[in-house]
Amino acid sequence: MSSQSDPQPPLREPDLPRTAKVRPKALRTGFTTGACSAAAARAAAELLVTGQLPATVDIGFPDGKRRRFQVDSGSAEPATAVVVKDAGDDPDVTHGARLTVSVVPREDGEVVLHGGEGVGTVTKPGLGLEVGGPAINPVPRQMIGDAVREVLGERGADVTITVPGGEKMAYKTTNRRLGIFGGISILGTTGIVRPFSTASWRSSVEQAVSVLSAQRGRVAVLSTGGRTERVAMRLLPDEPEVAFIEVGDFTGAAVRRAVEHGLDELVFVGMIGKLTKLASGVVMTHYTRSKVDTGLLGRLTAEFGGSEQDVTEVSEAATARRAYEVWQRGDYFSACAHRLCDLVAAVLERFSEECGRKLRVRVAMVDFEGEHVVAATEARWVTWQSR
Repeated sequence: MSSQSDPQPPLREPDLPRTAKVRPKALRTGFTTGACSAAAARAAAELLVTGQLPATVDIGFPDGKRRRFQVDSGSAEPATAVVVKDAGDDPDVTHGARLTVSVVPREDGEVVLHGGEGVGTVTKPGLGLEVGGPAINPVPRQMIGDAVREVLGERGADVTITVPGGEKMAYKTTNRRLGIFGGISILGTTGIVRPFSTASWRSSVEQAVSVLSAQRGRVAVLSTGGRTERVAMRLLPDEPEVAFIEVGDFTGAAVRRAVEHGLDELVFVGMIGKLTKLASGVVMTHYTRSKVDTGLLGRLTAEFGGSEQDVTEVSEAATARRAYEVWQRGDYFSACAHRLCDLVAAVLERFSEECGRKLRVRVAMVDFEGEHVVAATEARWVTWQSR
């Protein structure tokens, strides 16, 4: 449990940003910048091969399904296509962005991605991307590569993504704080934008807890998204499907409703970023209303024997992921990660008590690939061991 040197943090549940207030109709999903880039890349590749710009293209998504996109415009020299991002009902600053992709042949058979104007450049470690390279995340890289390969086969290509106005858009994001400069990031883990950040999503979380209670469930298994939910389902195979609830940013709302319905226990499964916010007492974790307290992670690093250099690097890190990487360098990863899980459990138990009744809380930390539990309040849950 938490040490005496790490006092209990104040509990905070910030309100939603103004742009995320209740909407009068059902939420509409959209597509990520990564999916739109992949669609534009496919259209540009078809233009390169056939000399004709397609009106629509369909591309594969990580869930195995294919989805269709309208192609806005394009040009022949070099082969270039534009897909306009539709973010659905998510209050996304990149809604309407013109994802513009050019495809140029190369002789070595490789498909190489480049970031053009409006795509950010990574300047700091901790994002899982090459420092100095374009801010194009792994899943979009795969989607773009697959879309181009479907058209070009084994032929190589240089694929360049540009976003007109992207640098200006980036000022409304957290990119600069993360060390991404010059434009937006090409993001997405599923290709679909689901409006986790809206009040309607909070209502759906509360409703999910109510449904669980109506079916006489006693344990709510909370996760932040698809990858962590899949791990949670492997972790607790005997729990009914209705017990698994993607809370997004709304952990506090789920806990409050669980108390109201008389549930007995909560299990929270997440990655280090969300866990750090919860451990610092923040139970509504939308990025505009909270930030990762890397100072807390620095204190854990010091507590478990990290060098002065490691403590400084973690405390000053732009992301929780960077702290995770520093911990992996040393021999104290497990100790720090397990303590973080304990701190989250203590915060959520205290929050439930303030809501009317103390619930039992167990916590698991998942790796960034969504494959393993790397730390937990239950040692038997851990499926990966640090060196």
